[in-house]
Amino acid sequence: MHVTVTRAATGSTCATIRRDDGVVLELPGYDRTFRVPHDLAHAVTERALGLSRGVFGSIAGGGVFDNMRVVAGRRPRHDAAERSRRLLAANKAELGRAELIAGVMHQGVEHHTDPLPRAREAWHAFTTDPFPCSDDEFRAAAADLAALADAYTATGTVEFTWPTRLTSPVPPPVVKKRRGRQ
Repeated sequence: MHVTVTRAATGSTCATIRRDDGVVLELPGYDRTFRVPHDLAHAVTERALGLSRGVFGSIAGGGVFDNMRVVAGRRPRHDAAERSRRLLAANKAELGRAELIAGVMHQGVEHHTDPLPRAREAWHAFTTDPFPCSDDEFRAAAADLAALADAYTATGTVEFTWPTRLTSPVPPPVVKKRRGRQ
């Protein structure tokens, strides 16, 4: 999946996402007061933590959030809305973790502070699982986000590829059992 984050005419951000299935989506941002685009913070953080069920892994798997719209490319599948609903419902917990950790990363890079201690604290507020990457990997992701934010500030656009390995699987449909005589 290919993602391009650009400065919108309103001063905010807009992510144009070309999924591997050929559908092109637009994800508007609401962060015109920040140097670091929030959606970029999501992508960098989720990639560093290997979160396939966060925002970008969910989008790669076919999830479409309410504020997104199809803008070009292939026509979505006939069952795209139902698949998206199932996928986003199944990923609800990890989407919450991703939102919290990406917010911590965003604030740290925006204010030039180390986001790692707060990120670990936030992670453990959700789960007893070990933090999913090393301190060095997380700090490298923060440095990567800072460099991408600088590039965005200089040019108004930044591009990256979302790893295929971090595409969320779509849960199978629930088959309802019929009652009564068959």
